Amino acid sequence: MTAVPEFEFRTSSACEYDNNKLCVEEATNVPGKVAVRNSATGQTVEFTTVEWADFLPGAKLGEFDVTA
Repeated sequence: MTAVPEFEFRTSSACEYDNNKLCVEEATNVPGKVAVRNSATGQTVEFTTVEWADFLPGAKLGEFDVTA
């Protein structure tokens, strides 16, 4: 049986912790997968590296910006 590697998360450099722990964390250490985690809740979403590569250009262009 092959051991499944655990995700090693890193926090965005744009995140300022201070007293607010609401940050997005990313893990890319597992081959073929990218995981994104909410630092406050620990909820994690997994993507394939292809899905993540397809998502990033749109995110950088603001396609998914939320206005409240």
